[in-house]
Amino acid sequence: MSMFSAFCPEDQQKWLPPNLYERYISSLMQRVGMTRRRADCFVRLWLYLFLKDCQMRQSLPQPPLTQLTFPKGWIECSCREAANVFYGDHEQGSDRSAGMMLDKLVALGLICKQFDGNCNQIEIQPLPDLLDYKISNFKVLVTPDAFDPRCDAIPIANLLASNYEWFNQNTEVVPYRIANILRGWASQYTTGLRVLRRCDNQNPIGFYALYPTQQESEVKFFAPPSQGLHLSQVAEVDPFEMALPKDERCRSVFVRSWIIDRPYQKQGQVLFLKDVQQTLEKMREDFPNLWDMYSLIIHPRYAELALALGFQKTSSDPKLSLYWVYQAVDRFLAIDMQKATMLLTEPE
Repeated sequence: MSMFSAFCPEDQQKWLPPNLYERYISSLMQRVGMTRRRADCFVRLWLYLFLKDCQMRQSLPQPPLTQLTFPKGWIECSCREAANVFYGDHEQGSDRSAGMMLDKLVALGLICKQFDGNCNQIEIQPLPDLLDYKISNFKVLVTPDAFDPRCDAIPIANLLASNYEWFNQNTEVVPYRIANILRGWASQYTTGLRVLRRCDNQNPIGFYALYPTQQESEVKFFAPPSQGLHLSQVAEVDPFEMALPKDERCRSVFVRSWIIDRPYQKQGQVLFLKDVQQTLEKMREDFPNLWDMYSLIIHPRYAELALALGFQKTSSDPKLSLYWVYQAVDRFLAIDMQKATMLLTEPE
């Protein structure tokens, strides 16, 4: 039996100094679809497989490590081993949940996994950005841009899916479904769909959706907030009908999505908020009676931003920690975004 078959948090702290661990976590968090929990699990798995590979080659280094390298080839790792690595310091964490985490790491392009008929074999994918901290830490320019359903739907869907995980554990909430919804919205009215884009590689790292709403759907803004969910649910029917340009009965715009990937929040937030104002001005050319803005506070970290922008809480959900917020379009357009966000705490 491997000496690492009972790998524990103390082993991680012995082999991987805190500054090196945080360096890898910070680099991983810049990837679309990554959460801190997934990054933590990947680093733990990476360390475990590295040490296991070194042991098999009889070339075990002395702790602490100054860097991690990627083991070459496939290494045996059962779901039980993975559960011990991922959840050794937690009260809960089954073999099944470890298998699901491995599948998520596969989907994120961090590992490859195969079953040889006896046990899982895992191969860590080469990720040069993790080994070159200067490159991964380089501050890139970002700019608002139109949502491109051909190129942006999949990466934005991955980013949004990670945003909903914290309260909805339904495994059917997958990026594929969200991508199809976003492309459907774009085919009806694309003006309100915008991304924050890296200037160097054109990758989208932020997204918002301003959804013009038919008057018949306005009553849903006064119903329990959970009835307004769609991207994060498995219901096929959208509870809100989109209004089309020149609809003078359209009075409401639904902020159906707002997200910036964490490494870019500080530099991109004001820029993106100003873009929302410019987009609203364009939308009022198509919808001259656009008066009301509504949104759902789904993730707790956005509550402070909504408050700073003058949104008022209107109704809560009896079952979930969700609530509707409201702001008049005219007042939103008059906000000085730089001043309004000046006192916000740093995003987690």
